[in-house]
Amino acid sequence: QLQLVESGGGLVQPGGSLRLSCGSNGFPLDYYAIGWFRQVPGKEREGVACIESRSGGRENYAWSVVGRFTISRELAQNTVDLQMNSLQSEDTGVYYCAAVPFSRTPFDSACFNPDNYEYWGRGTQVSVSS
Repeated sequence: QLQLVESGGGLVQPGGSLRLSCGSNGFPLDYYAIGWFRQVPGKEREGVACIESRSGGRENYAWSVVGRFTISRELAQNTVDLQMNSLQSEDTGVYYCAAVPFSRTPFDSACFNPDNYEYWGRGTQVSVSS
């Protein structure tokens, strides 16, 4: 069974950058649609970026991160990374990656619905503070 693990979180000052990585226990992530979500206490899990399965799959971004975050597949490392630039305090939260087999790829805005994903990592904390 697919297992996901996130890495790369940490503390960064406003305006700084972080790169998160979503890896697996050996299953090729190219066969899964992947989403990145974040959550803060008291709020629902929010989708921030997603990418369809297979190479060349389309990317979608929440309006709050457009132009600042980039999701990408790193095939050689078998990871799906989230490059986060111009970080703001509002980006603070626990970031999770999630996966669903390509046959059930959630397209367009559906990719931001956490109910459309089957596998989840345990999350990595991102804190943006001066």
